[in-house]
Amino acid sequence: ATRNPYDLTRSAGGSSGGAAAALAARMICLADGSDLGGSLRNPASFCNVAGLRPSPGRVPRWPFSEVADVFGVEGPMARTVADVALLLMVLSGPDPRVPLALDARPARVEPGQIPGLLARDLKGVRIAWSDDLGLPVEPAVRAVLAPARQVLAGLGAEVVDAAPDLSGADEVFRTWRAFRFVTNFGPLLREHPGQLGPNVTWNIERGLELTVADLSRATVLHAALAERVSAFFADVEVLACPVTQVVPFDVTLDWVHGIDGRPQRTYLDWMASAYLISATGLPAISVPAGFTPDGLPVGLQLVGRRRADWPLLGIAHAFEGATGHAGTVPPLLRSCT
Repeated sequence: ATRNPYDLTRSAGGSSGGAAAALAARMICLADGSDLGGSLRNPASFCNVAGLRPSPGRVPRWPFSEVADVFGVEGPMARTVADVALLLMVLSGPDPRVPLALDARPARVEPGQIPGLLARDLKGVRIAWSDDLGLPVEPAVRAVLAPARQVLAGLGAEVVDAAPDLSGADEVFRTWRAFRFVTNFGPLLREHPGQLGPNVTWNIERGLELTVADLSRATVLHAALAERVSAFFADVEVLACPVTQVVPFDVTLDWVHGIDGRPQRTYLDWMASAYLISATGLPAISVPAGFTPDGLPVGLQLVGRRRADWPLLGIAHAFEGATGHAGTVPPLLRSCT
């Protein structure tokens, strides 16, 4: 169990919870990780740091098990958006071994020039706002995120209530996640039955149940989702929404079994606000947005247009500078100084 530096009784999130906790505890300055269903964004939200899920191909992923995989990506995490951008410059760029690697090279600037590179005037930028994406969200999360809308508007952005039609995204993500699990971990289940955890076993078994018809349907749904999302982002530059539907929970809990009175059927359900965005293929970042009355961090998820990672970082940087939440040190460290 990885404990949250802001409250040692709470989870640091996952799967990159160790990275987020180490960043928050000032043990490290930069971290990298992977994000399939929110593994860079969820722990960033829980630990008051920034975590970017880049566009597929932005960070070349090698070795790979699937040539055309757009669900699992590699990306940076840090205490500030500028440091996230610094690490993204190092990680991104073309790689002749990776078929989907994006060719655009990162800007060549000195580290001290990065804040200037990210500087953006948000006047007139259209931002869609959704405080739930149609999902159950804890009231505590809604309460922390509510002022974020005013912050964005105060920066000059035109904030409108809107959300893309994400119908089919849940089935798309779950189908391809199960397919990935049976591809990557199926042999382990065959060779070592009973030695894998119940959640991994469940996902592998779902993969074994898939039919060609299931994969075909998920492919069609995915294509339709991409078309609707592209049309939505033709009118807005960014979507602002929750990273997670819950605040950091009890570290001894296996997963969240209910949200605001609504039962969660599987260990995936409570992370839908992150994994539905994964299914869109868009870049997304978790940036510190504030704290509950108990001092638990909550992040704001900003989702950008297709392959618009750098403009997205500029908006996140502006929000971070206007709020100052990223500078809040965990109580444990404050008591040590």
